[in-house]
Amino acid sequence: MTIMTERPQQDTPSAETERPGNATVRFRNAAVLAVETTVADRVTTSADIEEKLRGVLRRLRLPMGLLERVAGVRERRNWGENQSFQDAAIDAGRRAMAAAGIEPEDVGLLINTSVTRPHLEPSVAVRLHHGLGLPTSAINFDIANACLGFVNAMSVAAGMIDSGQIKYALVVDGEDADQVQLNTIDRLNQGGRNRKDFMSEFASLTLGSGAAAAVLGPADLHPNGHRIVGGVTRAATQWYDLCVGSVDGMFTDAKMLLKGGMELVVAAWDEARAHFDWTDMDRYVLHQVSDVHTNAFVAAIGVPRDKVPTTYERFGNVGPASIPITLADEVARGSIRPGDRVFLGGVGSGINTAMMELHW
Repeated sequence: MTIMTERPQQDTPSAETERPGNATVRFRNAAVLAVETTVADRVTTSADIEEKLRGVLRRLRLPMGLLERVAGVRERRNWGENQSFQDAAIDAGRRAMAAAGIEPEDVGLLINTSVTRPHLEPSVAVRLHHGLGLPTSAINFDIANACLGFVNAMSVAAGMIDSGQIKYALVVDGEDADQVQLNTIDRLNQGGRNRKDFMSEFASLTLGSGAAAAVLGPADLHPNGHRIVGGVTRAATQWYDLCVGSVDGMFTDAKMLLKGGMELVVAAWDEARAHFDWTDMDRYVLHQVSDVHTNAFVAAIGVPRDKVPTTYERFGNVGPASIPITLADEVARGSIRPGDRVFLGGVGSGINTAMMELHW
């Protein structure tokens, strides 16, 4: 990993200077028909992880309970002995198709958005395409954009539905946090690490495993579907090196990532005002990172905290799967009802942000 000694001194583009165009979109006839999740079997508490790091925490004079106190992550899930992220994504996809009332042969597009991948090629999508029994006519590929991949894929699929290129799309995601956490714990226990080193890898310890899938289709054929109204994206890629991760570990400049991310959120939110009224949504489903990031996002856009559900306490940060996992969790709880307006949003390392409105 190459670390820059100096970062570009350019500001995040403002809403006033950004030209309208691809960053803002409205959809005419796309709807979410079903969202399903597959929960990993094994529960790993923050206390379990900190017990493995007891020696380094003591040496660095850091308290036990740090993960829950700072991040709000009480526990996360990891795959059991007979589970894998790919099989879990296939399971979620099958159940999403069943819930939507469509057959595999109806699917014209499969997009996998997993950050986790066992190899560089072929795409993870081809394994899922085969496992789901999709037809040879179904387009399949990966979209990798850190934690925003699922929302990005929904936007791509909605555009293809609107254009008439496809009728139904299946967006899937499966994440496996096991190896990156084991590697991080081993490295931190090797000694020679100071507090700054520890905190640069802190985010790796909050990750969790899980899978989710959504079926999208034409709204006019599914009056009970949940219409995808539109959304906005924004990039601040001068901060491309603030969070760099692989299976070996994830290294984050947390302070600058939060600062740059919130500046970007405000810019995107301000641009969206000309196209969408998101000031009084029924639910704001955000990418699940931590207490700190959720509170900062809420403060940045000025929405009621009680309209922002969280699942990171139980599942940790499940990458791109965290938004659909939280959305499905709210639906299962009965907290999202027909007619509700639902905001999806988050920030992904890079830095990028994506925001989307659903009419439930």
